Amino acid sequence: MGWMSRFLAAVAFLAIGVIFSPETFGSSSMDARKPPKLSTFLKLAHLLCFSTAWGAALWVTFIGGIIMFKNLPRHQFGNLQSKMFPAYFMLVGACCAFSVVSFGYLHPWKSSSTAEKYQLGFLLSAFAFNLSNLFVFTPMTIEMMKQRHKIEREEKIGEEIGWTKNQEVAKGNPKLAAMNKKFGMIHGLSSLANIMAFGSLAMHSWYLAGKINL
Repeated sequence: MGWMSRFLAAVAFLAIGVIFSPETFGSSSMDARKPPKLSTFLKLAHLLCFSTAWGAALWVTFIGGIIMFKNLPRHQFGNLQSKMFPAYFMLVGACCAFSVVSFGYLHPWKSSSTAEKYQLGFLLSAFAFNLSNLFVFTPMTIEMMKQRHKIEREEKIGEEIGWTKNQEVAKGNPKLAAMNKKFGMIHGLSSLANIMAFGSLAMHSWYLAGKINL
């Protein structure tokens, strides 16, 4: 099934969900026959964008990345991450931006409560942390990774799974040891920004849970 087929299938299921929503199904009131209001579309956009960002962050941070690291040769893993992470941060950043816009429209700053202002702050924080990763930390990490891969290929390592050989060779190769240190620092900052973005989304998820009527 191609990308477009999957996208159209998702849109079709969304349309069916709208048809069977309480506003358009099972009610005889005049209000139920009116087109959905702008606020309904904004709430839908907010929910979909937030859940996409949350789900992507959860999978990449705690599941997908760990599985790949434990099962792929290290250079192959790094090259895959260098292609995946820019797309990941772009997706999550775009979803956070839509969430900020929709939430800000639904809760204007002057009339919003303190709790709502905090929630807007959490969403803005997630957006900012993702932008820092997309435009600052990720490009630096990828560049350092390429330099380190070059050194490792000269030492004929990098096709193994895990860090053992890198650590062993670095003991006798000051250049590789220095590169490991620089890479670890930048990668650590990138991971911290990612965790902070995930934490900000987690705090907003508690707010949304309190608003849901099940």
